[in-house]
Amino acid sequence: MNYPRWQYFPSYVQAPLWVNDFVNVIALHSKDIDSRIVENLTSDRVLAFIADDLASLGYQVETGKKALQKIRRPVLFGEEGVEKVSYEIDAFHDSLGIAVEVEAGRGARGNAVYRDLIRTSLIVGAKYLVLGVMIDYRHQSSGKEVVVKSFDEARSLIEAIFSSGRLGLPFEGVLLVGY
Repeated sequence: MNYPRWQYFPSYVQAPLWVNDFVNVIALHSKDIDSRIVENLTSDRVLAFIADDLASLGYQVETGKKALQKIRRPVLFGEEGVEKVSYEIDAFHDSLGIAVEVEAGRGARGNAVYRDLIRTSLIVGAKYLVLGVMIDYRHQSSGKEVVVKSFDEARSLIEAIFSSGRLGLPFEGVLLVGY
C-alpha cells in the first residue's frame, strides 16, 4: 500500500498542484509518523515532525500551546471590524487559503472529522481544507487491541458529503491525508 494514503474531494476535480507538495511532506516523515507502525502518536507529535517542511512551503504552523505559538483564524467580525470570533487550527497557508487540521486517536473515535469540517467551513479565507488522520488507530478495549481504520472511515464520510449534495461545504476542495 502506498504511503501516505490520500484522496482529494470533490472526486470529479483534479487535485491542485499544491497537493503533491503537501503529500510529499508527509511521505518524507513516514518513519516517524506512519500510524501503521509508529505507536503513541499524537496530533501534536505529528505536527512537530512536519512543521518545518510546511513552513518552508509557506504555511504558518502551530509550534506549541502558548497563545503566541497558536494559529488563530477569524470567523466573525464585530463593531469597527474587530475580530469577534476566531478558531485555532494547526496550520494555514494565507496565499492559497489552505487550512490544515491534524487529528490522531480522537479523530477516529471522537467526531473530530465532523468538527473540523464544520468549524473550518466558517473560517474567513479558507478555500481548502487538509485533514490529516491516522491510517490505523490502535487502542485497547477489554484487554484486546482494536484497530480502527481512521482514514477509511473519514474517506467514507467525506465522500458521502460530496456525493449526496445535501450538505454544501464552502471549500473548493478537501484533501484527506492518511498518515
